[in-house]
Amino acid sequence: MSILKSSTALPTGVDSARRALLKAAGGAALAAPLLTLGGNVWAQAAAPAKLTPLRFAWNQNSFCLASVAVARDTGIFKKNGLDVSLINYEGTTDQLLESLATGKAEAAVGMIHRWLKPLESGFNVKIVAGLHGGCIRLVGYKAAGATSIANLRGKTIGVRGLDQPSKHFFSVYLKKHGIDPDKDVTWRVYQPNLLGLAAQKGEVQAIAEFDPLLFTIERDSKDAFVELASNISGEYHNRVCCVVGVGGELVTKSRPIAAAVVKSLVEAYDWSADHHEEAAKIFLNYSTNVTQEELVKLYRTLNLHHHAVGVDLRDEITAFAQEFKELGVLKPGTDVNKFADHVFRKVV
Repeated sequence: MSILKSSTALPTGVDSARRALLKAAGGAALAAPLLTLGGNVWAQAAAPAKLTPLRFAWNQNSFCLASVAVARDTGIFKKNGLDVSLINYEGTTDQLLESLATGKAEAAVGMIHRWLKPLESGFNVKIVAGLHGGCIRLVGYKAAGATSIANLRGKTIGVRGLDQPSKHFFSVYLKKHGIDPDKDVTWRVYQPNLLGLAAQKGEVQAIAEFDPLLFTIERDSKDAFVELASNISGEYHNRVCCVVGVGGELVTKSRPIAAAVVKSLVEAYDWSADHHEEAAKIFLNYSTNVTQEELVKLYRTLNLHHHAVGVDLRDEITAFAQEFKELGVLKPGTDVNKFADHVFRKVV
């Protein structure tokens, strides 16, 4: 079953070659209900015929992806020749990658920590850019004495799942700081909205979670937590978090389209890094989980100027793959260099 849904037909002036490619890749209309058009600013006049239509899947509740909305609503995508339909993604990572591989969406964004394992299975999806660093953090409950990485030994860390990026990333991070993630700490799963309560009840002494949820837990706890690390701490400061993927066929047959996506998003992220307030205002048209003021605070926790492309991106994929292989997420026999070469493509 398709996981994409769009109510928008392709503009009538699209050239026949592009129309043929889209038809072969899955057609102009999409059928299933797990993705819905996002944002109340989406409805606009029909794009000029010279623009190439492109369906871009994202999660409109992820504040770190605000620059995707910036690229669309400020006209950056159009400047680069793209008429982008933003589609809100609500399915699993496997479903998203399958949609890219089969052409039911042309491009998508997601966390590299989520994508590597499914890509090991052979989806015909290529990572073409990294967008930013940050958005996963580890905090300790002060009253429980969890005030540093070193004193997490013997303590319990609350997570939303044992297969989640927060658990995987901080398992690697703890190991690099001398703490065995399998023996020295306990990982306990809770519904995300119950993680703060679990700390208050003494069931966990630390939380590894995504923002903005973790931000709201801290906000509501009245300074009960202290940040211990994030996925841009130390050596990870210039490592990507969210990446852009496109279908392998799109890269092969329409490389300039993939390049236009990358150029647009790099420009939008750089603009957002220098215009937090304006970016937050745009994003509030899509998500109202936090206020504009809170979004600005959250943006300051990210490395919005870090965009890995080309060889730098390939090297970062290799580094993550090696860490995940050592953690047991990737298969023991995976050659991380060949894996990176397979899933990465240089388009700009």
